[in-house]
Amino acid sequence: MYFRLLFFILTMEFSRELLFFFSALGAFNGILLGIYFLFFIKSKKQEHIFLGLLLLLLSIRIGKSTFLFFNKNLFELFIQIGLSACFLIGPAFFLYVSSAINTKNWSVKNWWVHLVPFLILIGVLSVNYSYYEYKDLWQDYFIPMIYWQWLAYIIAGGFYIRHSLRTVFFNKKKVTEIAIWKISVFIGVFIIWIAYNTTAYTSYITGAISFTFIVYVLFLVLIFRRSKGKTNSVIKEKYASKKIAESEANVLIENLQNFLREEKLFKNANLKSSDLAKKMRLTTHQFSQLLNDNLGKNFAVFINEYRIEEAKILIQKKSPLTLESIGYECGFNSKSTFYTTFKKITGVTPAQYRKSL
Repeated sequence: MYFRLLFFILTMEFSRELLFFFSALGAFNGILLGIYFLFFIKSKKQEHIFLGLLLLLLSIRIGKSTFLFFNKNLFELFIQIGLSACFLIGPAFFLYVSSAINTKNWSVKNWWVHLVPFLILIGVLSVNYSYYEYKDLWQDYFIPMIYWQWLAYIIAGGFYIRHSLRTVFFNKKKVTEIAIWKISVFIGVFIIWIAYNTTAYTSYITGAISFTFIVYVLFLVLIFRRSKGKTNSVIKEKYASKKIAESEANVLIENLQNFLREEKLFKNANLKSSDLAKKMRLTTHQFSQLLNDNLGKNFAVFINEYRIEEAKILIQKKSPLTLESIGYECGFNSKSTFYTTFKKITGVTPAQYRKSL
């Protein structure tokens, strides 16, 4: 009987140590990934900065949860820092998703609107209503407010990538690697939110365990993207000297269309074929070959068709913008080019099209 009891105690201690190890491992690796995206990734972009910030904030929150679960007498300041980080998780996630879609949208240009007010709020609460002195106030009001704010930003981020989500879950079509990465981050953040909001039915440590799992999933997706890039380099050589096979071309064209639908790159008046070729991991020659051989169009015609479709949508929605402004909004760099292209594609001028509605 004594040995059975001793074995049970040792097993329990080992289980706790193992649980602590896996929980803390996610926070530690999350910090490393966050630092990598912030400082060491080669292609420095806004989206990488926001993703690095998101991973660091999640790691701080997860680290607080892990240490609090295994040490109820955790230093109050550490708890305060962990809860304060939660105020910024939602905004950081939303800024990452919106910058990954389009770096020129309002939210990304005015990123401070999503971060600075919450930084001020964190400072005010930390000084005047510290967690140590106002635990009940935090438990009853501030913490629920944090999670509702977090959810609101998750929903807003989901709206930004709705086309990718619809493609994956309903259309069952192939999506781009970038879309897979964005969806992985979205689902990961949503799972962590659910884990923390269901602790009453599960355990407080589930959030940390979920984060560890998600970090490794993201790590595997990152490795997959890198290896896929190497594979695409081989494909480039294959395409260099002959026409692209129809089956392969269909996949490339579908990826291209996803890029244009999700990121609306055609709105950039200075967009060049080399820009899209780079995103497709093709040379400019191969990209032109793809359009000419498989769509029978040159780059200008291909992009202008997307611009005119966008213009038609804005006109149909009775946009308050003038027709000239709609042209600029859709990527045309002059009024005359917009009017000429619109009539060439639709057979009527923008004014006649608006009147016909």
